[in-house]
Amino acid sequence: MQAAGAIGVFDSGVGGLSVLHHIRQTLPDERLIYVADSGHVPYGDKSPAFIEARALAITRFLISQGAEAIVIACNTATAAAAHTLRVKFNKMPILAMEPAVKPAIAATQSRVVGVLATVGTLQSARFAALLEKYGGWRVKIETQGCPGLVEQVERGELHSARTRELIVRYTAPLLRKGADTLILGCTHYPFLAPLIRDVVGEDIKLIDTGAAVARHLMHRVKAELPPRVSGGGSEAFFTSGDAEQASLIMSMLWGKKVTVERLPNDYL
Repeated sequence: MQAAGAIGVFDSGVGGLSVLHHIRQTLPDERLIYVADSGHVPYGDKSPAFIEARALAITRFLISQGAEAIVIACNTATAAAAHTLRVKFNKMPILAMEPAVKPAIAATQSRVVGVLATVGTLQSARFAALLEKYGGWRVKIETQGCPGLVEQVERGELHSARTRELIVRYTAPLLRKGADTLILGCTHYPFLAPLIRDVVGEDIKLIDTGAAVARHLMHRVKAELPPRVSGGGSEAFFTSGDAEQASLIMSMLWGKKVTVERLPNDYL
């Protein structure tokens, strides 16, 4: 067996760490490299062309660090760049996110599903196609853009009064329409799940896709990559933003102290 390469994971900021947690649990021996593009967060108000350019730059960086597979741990970047990355880097697994509409439809009892997501995700053609795909399932899907929530997670404000105020504002219309299931349609939002749960109550189901993506990645790694060498997994963290600030926030979200390096200038 040869020494294993790495799994590269990126997001607009720190939210993709929610997916990285699932990947680490599913693939404990892998070398993981994470890039938070926090110098350009949030992606939700950026153009698809800008997001695509960032995704290409970050993917090239991850490959330069030995990545053999890429996970786009961001719904907005998936919508803007997944197709381009799969065409450009067609010899490696490129996994992406999308709001978990199918499991939410299976979970709902009221037949009303709410989607909390960035404006960029909700306006994308990919999301429109997803809604159309499941539109005939006799379930009403209500969407809600959530400006400001990504920034609250980026600041580490997971329990603040301002964050609670935003969650109340965005969930209330969905609950009034009868939603009993809420899709967390951005990888930042699972970090807000305890506060969302506190706001909406125990009877509302919260759905995210991190665990499913990690399982899919495990199957792709076993099927498509060289045999892996057993050993302790490792993580490396990078950011396009302020490395000191990123180290503080990412340590909190990862659950232990980590050191975050700034991306080289060529990838900023």
